[in-house]
Amino acid sequence: MDHSLSTSESKFIFITGGVSSSLGKGLSAASLGALLQCRGYSVRIRKLDPYLNIDPGTLSPYQHGEVFVTDDGTEADLDLGHYERFTGVNAKGSDYCTTGKIYSTVLSRERRGDYLGATVQVIPHITDQMKAFILNETDDVDFVICEIGGTVGDIEGLPYLEAIRQLKNDLGQERVMFIHLTLLPYVSTAGELKTKPTQHSVKELLRSGIQADLLLCRSDRPIPVDAKKKLAQFCNVPPQRVIAALDADNIYKVPLQYHAEGFDEQICKYFRIPTEKLDLSVWEDIVKKIDANKNSITIGIVGKYVQLPDAYKSIFQALQHSGFVNNLNIDVKLIDSEDEINCIQEIALCDGVIVAGGFGSRGIQGKIDAIQYLREQKIPTLGICLGMQLSIIEACRNLLGIKDASSTEFGPTTEPVVCLMTEWLKENSVETRTINEDLGGTMRLGAYPCSIKQGTLAEKMYGTTTISERHRHRYEINLKYKDKLKEQGLIFSGLSPDGQLPEILEYTDHPWFIAVQFHPELKSKPFDPHPLFVGLTKAAYEHKK
Repeated sequence: MDHSLSTSESKFIFITGGVSSSLGKGLSAASLGALLQCRGYSVRIRKLDPYLNIDPGTLSPYQHGEVFVTDDGTEADLDLGHYERFTGVNAKGSDYCTTGKIYSTVLSRERRGDYLGATVQVIPHITDQMKAFILNETDDVDFVICEIGGTVGDIEGLPYLEAIRQLKNDLGQERVMFIHLTLLPYVSTAGELKTKPTQHSVKELLRSGIQADLLLCRSDRPIPVDAKKKLAQFCNVPPQRVIAALDADNIYKVPLQYHAEGFDEQICKYFRIPTEKLDLSVWEDIVKKIDANKNSITIGIVGKYVQLPDAYKSIFQALQHSGFVNNLNIDVKLIDSEDEINCIQEIALCDGVIVAGGFGSRGIQGKIDAIQYLREQKIPTLGICLGMQLSIIEACRNLLGIKDASSTEFGPTTEPVVCLMTEWLKENSVETRTINEDLGGTMRLGAYPCSIKQGTLAEKMYGTTTISERHRHRYEINLKYKDKLKEQGLIFSGLSPDGQLPEILEYTDHPWFIAVQFHPELKSKPFDPHPLFVGLTKAAYEHKK
């Protein structure tokens, strides 16, 4: 039986957080989306971030973790990566906004005179724009799940709370549900989980006019029945809608754990929709792969943001996905490229290595030294974005003898092996940038096609000669050294369709060395691992043997 809802019945679920940040609203939204799909419903997941930046594109990875990029070139919060990995639904620019983007839109309209001289205020102008974002492009799905960034009580998030409060009145109680994710801390001296922080958080939410319809309670241990009853009584929710969100040893176990607690069933009952259809086989299969006995390998990630692992969130996940299909447990070793003394020693302990992307000149020499070692020692290697550019620089310096080979990103150079690209083709039109534009507007962003040469390692990995991958970079490789590099065994096995932009390089005399200009990790999913990560980990296991 098809349970799809008509367009007029699209449901909206808003997830807010309380007590503490970093409780996992993004994972909760993603897991709920996956469970609703298992019941035959279509979903879209959105993120509303309260900070004033237009997007996270110019934020330091130390402040915000990795920047996730969508097919349409939107730079977004890393939570959108969770949404895509759990649901398989490609996110769009319309699935992510910040307060900065909202204010920018409203102020631009004010300058144009769109408000006819009215005094522009948070209510109604800002909140109306927030509601328009939430409702945009939602007619074709059954459920729209919206994660509100930050924590209830933050001053930055108040306009979002007001906007979703209004939406429940606008759309009706039967189409809107509020989920509040909180923390139940365990106090060892008292020997019990404490419910008071959650009670206070729910009351803070009530001050904004929002009554939580369901509580999702993070805890490191099972929640006693009495504690659930207490929360239900003081927070004004039915006891069956107090759902335990217990810690999991792997994030891909969360959907089944939530299902076991009745999370998705309570959602369906709230909206009075059928609950009979259910197929959890995809997630059951993933959990079986997680718990299976596996061989172990160590993959090193050479980068300069290693102090914050979230800077490489999608790479971590893509490696884990490749382990599922290769029946391997992946131990990840973060290697600081600024620590030039110990960098090579750390690499020598790895079975395979990823040279990660990044921006700026810091830590560059350490990465170049690492690439030389990986090339010479025949260690399986995947270079990503900057990792590809530095692979070319290393080859020009050490194989062609061009000692001054460098990138204009790192300063003036007489041998610009990598330089700023100001014009390229996208979808049969020319995109142009200048060096003086805003940093957020000078990059090649989003999905671009790539043509792969037949008979190459890249073709073997992908199984096709035409692919599309997501980009996020400003500088491009200069093709003037192409023929000389080919004589040294380095070939460009993937190019843009017009043949002007190198996308993939590999060494013909290396067992497994591929470097790519794009970010393959952004498209990997647990039920559809990315072929380059699958190939790397398989090669690493062979190298270890």
